[in-house]
Amino acid sequence: MIEAGLVKTSYSKEDITFLLKDVTDDFTESTLEEREQAVQAGAHYAERLPIEYVPSQEYTKLYHATVEKTKSYLGSLVGLVARRIHMNAGTDDIVLVSLARAGSPIGILIRRYAQQILGMDWPHYSVSILRDKGIDEKAMEAICGKHPESRIQFVDGWTGKGAIQKELTKSVALLNEKNGWSLKDDMAVLADPGACAVLFGTREDFLIPSACLNATVSGLVSRTILNEKYVGKDDFHGAKFYAELLQDDLSNDFINQVTAEFKGTADAVEKAAESSPATAERTWQGMREVEEIGDKMYSERDYHLVKPGVGETTRVLLRRSPWKVYVRELDNPDVQHILILAKEKGIEVEEVPTLFYQAIGLIRSGKEL
Repeated sequence: MIEAGLVKTSYSKEDITFLLKDVTDDFTESTLEEREQAVQAGAHYAERLPIEYVPSQEYTKLYHATVEKTKSYLGSLVGLVARRIHMNAGTDDIVLVSLARAGSPIGILIRRYAQQILGMDWPHYSVSILRDKGIDEKAMEAICGKHPESRIQFVDGWTGKGAIQKELTKSVALLNEKNGWSLKDDMAVLADPGACAVLFGTREDFLIPSACLNATVSGLVSRTILNEKYVGKDDFHGAKFYAELLQDDLSNDFINQVTAEFKGTADAVEKAAESSPATAERTWQGMREVEEIGDKMYSERDYHLVKPGVGETTRVLLRRSPWKVYVRELDNPDVQHILILAKEKGIEVEEVPTLFYQAIGLIRSGKEL
């Protein structure tokens, strides 16, 4: 039975199935220092979890204001991505597979748009994909076994420099060769500032509010875990459920607020979908800036330490050991939450008007120039 032993979630079963092993009672988070030291020493980031950041009152207030300001725009982007997915697939028989955890709320929204506006019932799963480890093969075997004739559509929240897109492309090629499948690597995202996805709502680098929070906007589910102490070779990748954060959970509130915008934006979405191509070429434009900054600021060529875009910069400040933050404009509304987090953590923010992205976060390595 596919549902046995899966991680709990505050989302409804109709919205999503997380194909993640429940390790809630077994796994303990590491401090930021412990985790960063382990990663810098060569351990994989998915072997440990950071302690969940509980946002300050000021930060939470800004999050709510951002949702209120952007929910109509988000509703239109979700609709446009859903229509482009449908046009590109050429079939109604679509299964959404979101990449945990940033893709999970976006996958739910796309599923709801398909259901409420397009009149289609697209099953939705969320699976783990890890840089340098690939996608969870056991989870994909379960999905393809249950939906052998369906078009699998991978979904994420946004792109940074394209590391996950590259990982997905590699994983899809290996799975197809191994199993004789015909999976596609055309990942769909709301925002593609790095120009490395072919299906997207916009290539603008803007704040998707779900990037502001961690578990409390992701169904109270942790980042995914791949640690042999807790995850066996026949298990799905693991995750924790944070029951202690229930009183702070905004997962369904975010989903419901954006969903409420669908009917009001549906006509404009239809016009936009019909007047533009379903897909676009990948140019990887953002990666060039990442490489320039990496070469300039670090003594080693580790571009993983450079996290471009509003979403990725937010995550550096929430769960990594940040060194410095660049922003294009200090007064841009999309970076105000970044300024709050940086101030709370004592991190230097530098305005760089020539920046390609709205923001870039730099991770401390101990080998900065």
